Amino acid sequence: MRKIVVIFVVFVTAFFAWNYPRLVKTSLACEEPIAYAVGAFDRRFGISHKDFLDAIAEAETVWEKPSGMELFAYKPESGELAVNLIYDYRQEVTGALSSLENVVEENEATYNALKTKYDGLKVAYNNIESIYDAQVKMFNEKSDVYQKQVESWNSGQRNSRKQFDQLEINRIALETEVAALKVLETQLNTMAREINGLVGTLNYLADSLNLNVARYNTIGASRGETFTGGTYYSAEEGRNIDIYEFSNRGKLVRIMAHELGHALGLEHVDDPKAIMYYQNEGDAESLTATDLAALQALCYTKDIKN
Repeated sequence: MRKIVVIFVVFVTAFFAWNYPRLVKTSLACEEPIAYAVGAFDRRFGISHKDFLDAIAEAETVWEKPSGMELFAYKPESGELAVNLIYDYRQEVTGALSSLENVVEENEATYNALKTKYDGLKVAYNNIESIYDAQVKMFNEKSDVYQKQVESWNSGQRNSRKQFDQLEINRIALETEVAALKVLETQLNTMAREINGLVGTLNYLADSLNLNVARYNTIGASRGETFTGGTYYSAEEGRNIDIYEFSNRGKLVRIMAHELGHALGLEHVDDPKAIMYYQNEGDAESLTATDLAALQALCYTKDIKN
């Protein structure tokens, strides 16, 4: 099964405080723990409030134990970072499709109707996939240019307001493109789940009715399993982590640790085993050397232990 992968870069650009006529490089990262509280909490996930807090605490430890710093603090009454457990259509679709084959009528007319629906969905999926892949390619090209501009800025004098403002414009434009790509990715993932549900039902009916037809194959339902089970974002009303999909406690802790990294100010890294890799591929429960190096660079700390 082919995996379709998109790099969703969370741009937390390392711009520093503006003191006209020059910029002074300072860092407030890691100086005070980030206070968090649980915001929205949907019990349809089947997890208790206490277990959810325990998972957050475990994700905290992923960062705090090797760094020797208190980076996060649970403050239910005054937390600046809201951690939300959001149940939405992604879980609903999965649950609905799992029971589809149990309710269809076992006859050839039903099979033909479902096959027509399957064929239409596959055509629509392929069309959207082509648009999506083309936009991802253009986004990655723009992202590479932007990263080089940021590197040039950080290595220079950082005293040009015009250059600074242009970088901000470019950053906002890229974030807008990220949002548009996420809409397409969500649409593709939803369609993939529905297609895969139909695949199971079609094959089941073909066997039950003894039809001499080709077997159907599923398609990639998560497009490379990016960290789409959660997201970190900052809005006018405050900072938030939304957790909306996980299959087990280990996945929940890894997704939470990844989003806490973004809350600290960390970006994605190139190490496939790292917590801050853009895909949730590994099963490691601790930071890699790449994660540690990124944390050290962010916090300007020394003696971070493995």
